[in-house]
Amino acid sequence: MTVRIGFISTGFIARTHSWFLKHSAADHRIVAAHDLDADRAQAFAHRVGAEAMDEDALLDRVDAVFVTTWTSEHERLVTAAAERGVTVFCEKPLAFDAASAQRMVDAVEAAGVVNQVGLVLRFMPQFLHAKTLLADDRAGRLLAVSFRDDQFIPIQSHYGSNWRVDPARAGRGTLLEHSIHDVDIMQWLCGPVESVSGTVREVHGYPRIDDVAVARLDFANDAVASLTSIWHDIFDRPSLRHIEIFCENLYLHLDGEATSPITWQFTGEPLQTLEGDRKSPGSRRAECRRVRSTPGQRLHLPCRRRAHRASVDARRP
Repeated sequence: MTVRIGFISTGFIARTHSWFLKHSAADHRIVAAHDLDADRAQAFAHRVGAEAMDEDALLDRVDAVFVTTWTSEHERLVTAAAERGVTVFCEKPLAFDAASAQRMVDAVEAAGVVNQVGLVLRFMPQFLHAKTLLADDRAGRLLAVSFRDDQFIPIQSHYGSNWRVDPARAGRGTLLEHSIHDVDIMQWLCGPVESVSGTVREVHGYPRIDDVAVARLDFANDAVASLTSIWHDIFDRPSLRHIEIFCENLYLHLDGEATSPITWQFTGEPLQTLEGDRKSPGSRRAECRRVRSTPGQRLHLPCRRRAHRASVDARRP
């Protein structure tokens, strides 16, 4: 069965998803596209061999849909897809608030449709290996996490997302729109968060669009994390993360990119490193192996492609 896929909104992130789908092993075809900018929808459709059409026609045509609109449209479109029994991939952040997100969860669960949210860090090789290391009994109790995430403000250059400085469409700025990735991965690695405090700034002058945020997260296991999220104007700098994790008997450092290494050290053992696959795109998944190294030795972290398999496989119950 060939899975028929549609895209609602055809901006930068839609083009990125379509590139990964092009390299997916899943039997699929992009057949439909919709965008409020008709010219952009036509250009995207031409690029992927699809047809531009309105929302209702698209949802009636496809088995699976990528909802890559601004955040304020997510609930309406996810609900519409679920009501038609369409598999749905929704970009992050899912919603402005927990109530809206819960309504979307209820809609897809009631419809029984396959669904996925664009929180991709859990599938990256470095984070998969970090989770394995943190689960090792030798690590001891988790103590603290230092997490910094920065990128240039995404209203220009290849992002070109002017809606991200409109709170009616984006909700908030860097903490919600970008660092939702970071909050998700920290809870996945470290467990549930019990309390949060912090401060935000609006340096670029867009009301309710924070571009500097510093948060403290207290976990149920008594660990604590600091998260610094920044939107700057250094256009030559790629989007980067810097993460350090301390346990009683384990130190971890990673940069959160598939091409970057992960470094760790257990008490009484030498510092060890796994290299990322520098020929791999950023969203590939990896098979991680437990390895040991001699001092100074570097080992390779093999990556396997899993480009959106979960989101396009509409054959699963």
